[in-house]
Amino acid sequence: MNSSQRFSKLSTRLNDTVRASFQEYRLFWIFTLLLWTKTYIVYQFFFNIPIENTAQAFILLISPISSTLFLFAFHFFFKGNKQKWVLYTLYAIASFILFADAVYYREFTDYLTMPVIMQPSNMETLSTSFTSLLEWKDLIILGDVFILPFILWRMNMKENAASHRRALVTFVVAVSVFLFNLSLAETERPELLTRSFDRELLVKNIGTFNFHVYDAMLQTKTSAQKAMADESELATIEQFTRQNYAVPNPDLFGKYKGKNVIVVSFESAQNFTHNMKAPNGEYITPNLNKLIEESHYWPNYYHTVGQGKTSDAEFALDNSLYGLPRGAVYFTNADNEYQALPELVKDENYYSAVFHANNKSFWNRDQMYKNIGVDQFFDEKSYDLGNPEDMTEWGLLDDSFFEQSIPMLQELPEPYYAKFITLTNHFPYTMPSEDYELVPKFETSSTTLNNFPQALAYQDYALGLFIDQLKENGMWEDTIFVVYGDHYGISTNHNSAMAELLGKDELTPFDVAKLQQVPFAIHLPDQKKGEVHETIGSHVDMKPTILHLLGIDTSDTIGFGNDLFSENRNSRAIFRDGTVVTDEYVWTQSTCYNATSGEVVEDTSLCGPMTEEAEKILQMNDDLIYSDLLRFKEQTEE
Repeated sequence: MNSSQRFSKLSTRLNDTVRASFQEYRLFWIFTLLLWTKTYIVYQFFFNIPIENTAQAFILLISPISSTLFLFAFHFFFKGNKQKWVLYTLYAIASFILFADAVYYREFTDYLTMPVIMQPSNMETLSTSFTSLLEWKDLIILGDVFILPFILWRMNMKENAASHRRALVTFVVAVSVFLFNLSLAETERPELLTRSFDRELLVKNIGTFNFHVYDAMLQTKTSAQKAMADESELATIEQFTRQNYAVPNPDLFGKYKGKNVIVVSFESAQNFTHNMKAPNGEYITPNLNKLIEESHYWPNYYHTVGQGKTSDAEFALDNSLYGLPRGAVYFTNADNEYQALPELVKDENYYSAVFHANNKSFWNRDQMYKNIGVDQFFDEKSYDLGNPEDMTEWGLLDDSFFEQSIPMLQELPEPYYAKFITLTNHFPYTMPSEDYELVPKFETSSTTLNNFPQALAYQDYALGLFIDQLKENGMWEDTIFVVYGDHYGISTNHNSAMAELLGKDELTPFDVAKLQQVPFAIHLPDQKKGEVHETIGSHVDMKPTILHLLGIDTSDTIGFGNDLFSENRNSRAIFRDGTVVTDEYVWTQSTCYNATSGEVVEDTSLCGPMTEEAEKILQMNDDLIYSDLLRFKEQTEE
């Protein structure tokens, strides 16, 4: 028998084996093809995953295969009709995971992680906005899940025996396919699995189901990390932060010692609306614009939040640390030792309070605040919520929130550090009625973006009333007043509509990075004239800036921010996804851009040093939190 005949015989035998397998296990192959196809459709039409070359497109295509085979291999442990119902149950579970991923991504442009799933106390408040995220195309994911039981009910499976051998073979094939997938992915992005903070990169290369398994493994690892930690790890981080300490401006350090501090978290505000007019020609944020004109203002100031969103911004404000790559520190590590701002100002006899007309357990605030030294938390039970028709989907309107807060603020012991967390400008940005619509909607292809100026304008209106009330009550001139945007309001799912609004053909990754700028202004007591600071800053810079104004030394505290008034500071912003913005370059989506022109820099090595340091900082930040390293500093000081 010659080689041609042997090859023909082998091909025939293989073909017969495949046909026999499909005949005997046709439901297994049908469900496998269905889930593979459905997952790929979600990748293409629900996730905004950038594909740069043919290799990446191929990796995205094959990435669902390994997890699909592995999942359905379990049905071989059963026999007869049980097999079809086990297959269906596994298929339904996978479909609901895809659905949850798609809906979560639609709002946050991110992927679900174990820490997020383990935050059930947030679900009640999120339920209303969840329904507004649903779309008809979601039936592509879930439609067949409701139809298949009727089809399967009519099918009578022959008495296929359970086969541990076939299950084992399928597991081996699944693992082999995954290793092949991973090897291809590693050629595209070396050290892929060490970049757990870049979830888009992981999903693009290993698939959403494999990502969830990997995420669960990370959760197990981080749970053990605290027990394995030792004091030497803290010493390394402490040395780095001391080397990067920025000496405060001598003209401002301690100048406002003993003054009250009010910080307003301006919900979902982005800087692209600064001095922007609504379709009727009126400014969207006239009160914020006026405050900026009379304050110190940083136009190149960025949010640094991860999945913790508003809570991550609060965490950065109080600790000069970044949130975690997965979940929210407020949930996962609320019992850690921290060197938080509310604790540090106690040494100067400051009283600290937080005002937020929402459920006290949302983002686990009640527990976190106790741990970081907040003296009093005014939650929704402190407020008269009034008529439900006068509330947004998230709670009390900001004008009523500020108005009711003034008497409570007046009762606080002085000096105080008070933080106000607003609610009105929150997705889906709908107002209770037309009476609250102060400006017309935008006119783009996105309903969410179109609603945005109305909620933001009302939040701005409330800010103006709050400032007026502080002045009327004689509280303004004795106060350091800070306003910061906590995170983006418009996710990248609305990029095409945002491009319409900004008059661009499309948004580049550089444009998206620049859109993460949020308002940040500090009004100092007796200040009449504003000053614009062009240096780059972010949330982690707030803590040292505020403390230095009060004359509190931070040289012995551990944090990754710098005083924004310092003349010798690091002018940069590091995002949780690894994006880095400096005065010269912007590194995002594995591309280096000129920070001034927005043009791609062909020599990516120019971005190398800043990206390497950013990854080092994020890793130190995560080690600090996961291992609760600050407990060792606390023990040393005791």
